[in-house]
Amino acid sequence: MTVSEVIALAVAAAAAGGVNAVAGGGTLLTFPALLFFGTPAVVANATSTFALFAGTSGSIYGFRRQIGAVRPWLLRFGPVSVLGGGMGSFLLTSTGEQRFAAMVPWLLLFATLLFLFQGVLRRLFTFESQWANPGRPALFAAIGFQFAVSLYGGYFGAGIGILMLAALGLLGVRDMHEANALKNVLSSVINAVAAVWFVVHGLIDWPRAGVMTAGAVAGYFLGAHFSQKIPQERVRQLVGGVGVAITVVLFVRQCFR
Repeated sequence: MTVSEVIALAVAAAAAGGVNAVAGGGTLLTFPALLFFGTPAVVANATSTFALFAGTSGSIYGFRRQIGAVRPWLLRFGPVSVLGGGMGSFLLTSTGEQRFAAMVPWLLLFATLLFLFQGVLRRLFTFESQWANPGRPALFAAIGFQFAVSLYGGYFGAGIGILMLAALGLLGVRDMHEANALKNVLSSVINAVAAVWFVVHGLIDWPRAGVMTAGAVAGYFLGAHFSQKIPQERVRQLVGGVGVAITVVLFVRQCFR
């Protein structure tokens, strides 16, 4: 790797780590960066997943004070996150990605709109009480949705944070930082399962993965740390803005394929 490539990949990974710590969507920075420097698409996807998983430790540490409050949801969502992440990574190595990639812009558009209008939906359908004590239908629906997100996350993973935050909003989570803590731990579980699969199948570009891991660790920690010093409404606005930006980028890419 040239010096310029090392710097570019480290900066892209740091930015991705910061974005993932607050909202999600960092894959859209690391994956194109790897493609730009000539990495094959499947290897770029696997290398990006590995680097961002390794960097997640920074964001989990940054949200350590919120982990206790969301532990019951980790127990509910953890098993399906492992199952979905494993199945998604298996699909990536077994089938082509073009068909699923065509769905991504629409999926993220739906998730972003869901997140932006979650307050209206909660007022209409009184979701506030369900975060602390969800009914059985809401709980099963949330677990099923988390499995679908995990399946997608193991396959490609761009924007799984947006999807999870949207679902948590509808369950009635009131504390944005608790939602981010839960989202970051679950994202790390999904990416860990996928990363192990990709390592076993020899899909990691190790020199580039090392550079991006270092950048991602710094970005995750700084993103998690400084997001908690911003008013929660500003964090919500940032999440919504990231979702809109990611959706626009994906639709533009789809149009020019």
